Amino acid sequence: MGTTESDDEVLTLKAAAEVLHVSEQTLRGWDKAGKLRAKRHPMNGYRLYPRRQVLELRRQILSGSESAS
Repeated sequence: MGTTESDDEVLTLKAAAEVLHVSEQTLRGWDKAGKLRAKRHPMNGYRLYPRRQVLELRRQILSGSESAS
């Protein structure tokens, strides 16, 4: 198969917030502002965040190169 697990793995709003150490409301605001865009689950509309993007943002926050508005 062409894709690996991590290529298409997604995190829920709650899980992404926990990884980033921010509130769920903060993530909703970042989504609105375009800072970290969520995809929507086709059946229930829940926000789903690509795991790779969440981890990259976490690295940026921890290194101090991203403001955690």
